[in-house]
Amino acid sequence: MRRSAVVSWALFDWAAQPFFTLVTTFVFAPYFASALADTPAEGQTLWGYATAAGGLAIALLAPLLGAIADATGHRKPWIFAFSIPFVLACWALWFAAPDVPNAILIALVAFAIGTIAIEFATVFNNAMMPDLVPGNRIGRLSGAGWATGYAGGLVSLVLALGFLAADPDSGRTLLGFEPSFGLDVSAREGDRAAGPFSALWYVIFVLPLFFLVPDTPKKAGLGPAIRKGLSGLMESFRHARQNRQVFLFLIANMAYKDGLVALFAFGGIYAAGQLGWGSIQIGTFGIVLTITGTAGAILGGWMDDRLGPKTVILAALSLLIVCGIGLISVDRDTVLFVVPVAEAQPGTLFGSLPEQMFLVLGALIGVAAGPLQSASRSLLIRLAPKQQITQFFGLLALSGKVTSFLAPLAVSLVTFATASQAAGVSVILAFFLVGAAVLTQVRQN
Repeated sequence: MRRSAVVSWALFDWAAQPFFTLVTTFVFAPYFASALADTPAEGQTLWGYATAAGGLAIALLAPLLGAIADATGHRKPWIFAFSIPFVLACWALWFAAPDVPNAILIALVAFAIGTIAIEFATVFNNAMMPDLVPGNRIGRLSGAGWATGYAGGLVSLVLALGFLAADPDSGRTLLGFEPSFGLDVSAREGDRAAGPFSALWYVIFVLPLFFLVPDTPKKAGLGPAIRKGLSGLMESFRHARQNRQVFLFLIANMAYKDGLVALFAFGGIYAAGQLGWGSIQIGTFGIVLTITGTAGAILGGWMDDRLGPKTVILAALSLLIVCGIGLISVDRDTVLFVVPVAEAQPGTLFGSLPEQMFLVLGALIGVAAGPLQSASRSLLIRLAPKQQITQFFGLLALSGKVTSFLAPLAVSLVTFATASQAAGVSVILAFFLVGAAVLTQVRQN
């Protein structure tokens, strides 16, 4: 396969990542909770409902769509079809302004539609990998895709925090500038611009995929493909249950992906509560995680081809567990649960030992997160029948979404019962441990 096709395929991750970085995590979501909802708690609750609704739709439809795509043969038309609602949903986020009627509804509906659309498009993009490189290079291709996505997230985060989104109190961006393009700080236009920014970024950088990556030949029309896809979907569920290795892997993936979702969902909240971090610290923390995630994805891809994806996943889970224990041992006054430390000097960035320890542990989590996700799709390719690869990627998306509410719910319940953020977040470690235990039973081809 031509190098230009491989690079263009990897650019899909670069194109899609700003939505997850800017909208889901670091810019629009905090804006929604702080400026649109009546309280941050209400904002977190409503945002969680939208996330759950999107996850349910993905869980129900991704396997079916994958089965239909396998029957038709084409992948790019599906990516294009889902790109349209994704771009429109991102753009709609701009209109969720403070004091605008139905702003909360606009934000939640647009976020849910955008999440569903980009996740569906990603299923079909993943399924193109076996046609791009030989089997012994899939690990490196998968790692390169994740690394490219992390790099896109990093660049977009620096641009958004450095030039668009400003601190409401100071009126300055992370780099100390006034917002570009005359964006109004009082109307939080810099935060709302994360949506249109993500849309434009996606449109520009997804184009090489459509022009330079060859698609598989068409096999059947849509009508016959739907019938064949429905029957094929039922067959893929039977095959997954009959194929013990795939079935165990999907169970393991379900557990540790739930933990990873919760870790990133609560990471910023935990830092704000335990360390008193604001937008500047959290934004800088996000940049560090993105850099280490990029490096981790590249390293993980190389290790994947040398050691195998199962080994990479287990190593990543081990690192996440160790770092998770470290994170819950930190608060403003102590590290390692009981060791007292001096307070940070006013006006210093990451000036205390707990902050520095939290930053280092977070960076290591970034190193582990990239290989964990990259090696997961690589392992599925090694375990699943090639002729049904898109169906099984749909099942992979299903296993990563169908119980995605469990870890956040467990964190919330334990936090409520103990009145301790550390106790609540510690539940996430159980999901990593269960995933690792199940994965040890999988035999890698």
